[in-house]
Amino acid sequence: MGNARIGLVGLGVMGRNLALNIAENGFDVAVHNRSTEKIAEFVSNAGDLANRLVPSETPQDLVNAISSPRAIIIMVQAGGPVDATIEILAPLLDKGDMIIDAGNANFHDTRRREAALREQGLSFIGMGVSGGEEGARFGPSVMVGGKGESYAVIRDIVEAISAKYQGDPCAAHLGADGAGHFVKTVHNGIEYADMQMIAEVYGILRDMQGRTPADIGALFEHWNTGPLQSYLVEISARVLGASDPETGRPMVDVIVDRAGQKGTGRWTVIEALTLGQSASTIEAAVAARSWSAAKDTRIAGEAILAGSAPVAGAPALADDDLQAALLAAKIIAYAQGFTLLQAASEEYDWSLDMGRIAEIWREGCIIRSAMLNDMAAAARAGLPHGQLIFAPGFKDTLIKSTPALRRVVAAAVLNGQPVPAFSAALAYYDTMQRGRGTTDIIQAQRDFFGAHGFERVDGGSDHHGPWAMG
Repeated sequence: MGNARIGLVGLGVMGRNLALNIAENGFDVAVHNRSTEKIAEFVSNAGDLANRLVPSETPQDLVNAISSPRAIIIMVQAGGPVDATIEILAPLLDKGDMIIDAGNANFHDTRRREAALREQGLSFIGMGVSGGEEGARFGPSVMVGGKGESYAVIRDIVEAISAKYQGDPCAAHLGADGAGHFVKTVHNGIEYADMQMIAEVYGILRDMQGRTPADIGALFEHWNTGPLQSYLVEISARVLGASDPETGRPMVDVIVDRAGQKGTGRWTVIEALTLGQSASTIEAAVAARSWSAAKDTRIAGEAILAGSAPVAGAPALADDDLQAALLAAKIIAYAQGFTLLQAASEEYDWSLDMGRIAEIWREGCIIRSAMLNDMAAAARAGLPHGQLIFAPGFKDTLIKSTPALRRVVAAAVLNGQPVPAFSAALAYYDTMQRGRGTTDIIQAQRDFFGAHGFERVDGGSDHHGPWAMG
């Protein structure tokens, strides 16, 4: 048995950087890759950190290099490759050893794998890691799910490699089995919504106001000094200020408007629907990416539907309107994510600490934002009716900023400018501030054609209407 504190399988971009992060924080790490030529290449390029890396050509070599109880991180493509790697490693391990999936796994897979390995006497941890390549190398936000006693074995490593917010590690054990990967999934869903909202502001400024990318980037840079301060606003400013080295044109103008997605946004929407929750801003963002993929159809539609002219009377939009609208919509997107997390916590008995989740998102992750400190404080104080949008500070901000959101949505709609995430955020807010909605008639319709019954306002359930009386 060797002296490496931990092992890692998968030397792709994320795996390489995570291994270097572990090594730089003083832990010896054994590394293995299916394509073994990458192992020597990685170690030879590791510089001064190479002496903390233990190259392992075979899975057995990897297992032999790690001290007991063994902990091995898997950094391979989600899905089948993770199962295949587990099938190779599990027979080589002793009872009490641990496998850690640090990829973007579906939390249902994590729950299945944790249960199966538990029967074999092995521990399994699902670990969400956010922050991309830079985060993996210099400090990600880490969301851990699995048994608490398993996490205790690697806690010092995880906290050491994580991002820090004023010295506080942005890493935490959040709950059993798939809790960590579920929180990471919802993080990514919020990320989808946030990116889409920024894109919608960019579209309004570009298409409705004719402003240049550099001008828009400068505005985003200014916004990043105020309540909208966040990683995504920061990098959007930098993206819009960049020029293409080949043509000299704004870089954004030479990029095809077709966005990719790896599945976590869709998973968030699917789980929201399964749990009977609303994630409408995230759903709108996922839909917008799907529409973006239909590039040829959109080009054809521009000619076929050319008669759809803007409608007169759209309100003029000031920069302050757009700033306030983006702030309101972002709050609503986070709020929907928090509501979904709470629903899943109750469904799967995870006891998620919403305040701690907000805290570990303050640094390292893609959705890090100035608002998360206040969100953590609001969660710790207790969210009224479980709703972030009802918390005193956020309620006040929304009351002040939603008039601007209304003006932005109205102007965009009248000009034919698509703003699906803004529209979804506003519809959610309006629904949540209306005590009597319109689903009474839907219940009547359901009873009419299917005898489903309904509740009466004066008491009782399973009532039926007089529809059959003619």
